[in-house]
Amino acid sequence: MADETRPVYLRLRDLIAAAIIDGRYGEGDMLPSVRAFAAEQGANPLTVAKAYQQFQADGLIRVQRGVGMFVRQGAAAQLLETERQRFLQEEWPEIRARMKRLGLEIEAMADV
Repeated sequence: MADETRPVYLRLRDLIAAAIIDGRYGEGDMLPSVRAFAAEQGANPLTVAKAYQQFQADGLIRVQRGVGMFVRQGAAAQLLETERQRFLQEEWPEIRARMKRLGLEIEAMADV
């Protein structure tokens, strides 16, 4: 699935998820405000708010009214598992099929 076909709020969510998995936002860390992240990404603040709401619905962040949004304990591990499953179910089949079409073997890719 091409990244451009995903709704903008999901692409923004993916950016934040990657930052949490990579440790740029650790457990207990405050996420950028909706406005700050929107400005950084050149996105509409309502779109960013929708991405953040998805994290809140998934139980990955906690909101402290008047202060900000914070990464919950265990969020990185939960996101890592979710992203792995999404990759294996959605992306890997397409990659594998393309590799087969091109006559590429996984073993040969180790040296690339």
